[in-house]
Amino acid sequence: MDHHKSHDSDPSAFVDGGMGEHSRRKPPMKGIYVLPNLFTLAALFGGFYSIVMAMNGVFDKAAIGIFCAMVLDSLDGRVARMTNTQSAFGEQMDSLADMVSFGAAPALISYEWALKGLGRWGWFAAFVYCACAALRLARFNVNTSVVDKRYFQGLPSPAAAALVMGFIWWAVETEYPGASLSWWVFGLSLYAGLTMVTNVPFYSFKDFQMRKSVPFTGIVLIALIIAVININPPTALFALFICYGASGYGVYIWRKYKGEQTSLISLSTEEPDEEGLHQ
Repeated sequence: MDHHKSHDSDPSAFVDGGMGEHSRRKPPMKGIYVLPNLFTLAALFGGFYSIVMAMNGVFDKAAIGIFCAMVLDSLDGRVARMTNTQSAFGEQMDSLADMVSFGAAPALISYEWALKGLGRWGWFAAFVYCACAALRLARFNVNTSVVDKRYFQGLPSPAAAALVMGFIWWAVETEYPGASLSWWVFGLSLYAGLTMVTNVPFYSFKDFQMRKSVPFTGIVLIALIIAVININPPTALFALFICYGASGYGVYIWRKYKGEQTSLISLSTEEPDEEGLHQ
């Protein structure tokens, strides 16, 4: 009896045989979540579209493309969390798309619109902005020990892009030529770029939950903000991001005055373990 056991009664037969060995040798394939990555690709397209529009001299549409990329970038993470489709691939894809849409694209557009006339100073400002955006994104990826998630450490790259592109959109709508505002764009590009890599805290709005109930006056206030933006989008959005771009320094001074911790992220002094990071 013992010498004639069936495969059904002896699980080791499948392990020792071809079937079990084949299943162990071939791990299950991992797929890519479609929905959140569609939003990321759409945000990437917004940055690419903006560069193409700038090459064709249509700078208002270039600015609109960056703002559209901002909206889409804010949605991909929320969609991934709501549908439980977060992945390491999605995080890397999001960072690469952000580098194009909020790093390279604003630098190239600002150079093409205004900085080109400054010669070496022009590409210096454009490169500083682009490099700081890359450093900001790299620091964000490796620093996972966040002290206070209500704040970003440094100006977020979408807000920095909105600050530069908001100014260009406003100037184009008011028919100011880029050559007359070259040094303004120079200063704004340096400010936005360097503020991205500072330790200044900027409010992240991560504690704002869409599912929470709000007072009726809150809905009225949101409606008023939307109405004001619709009156003159370039001016309203530029003013909004000027306020946000300066708010971090106000928070920094206030926290310093109250004796609270101003550095909100544990900055690592060692290189992160990159084993398997690029596979």
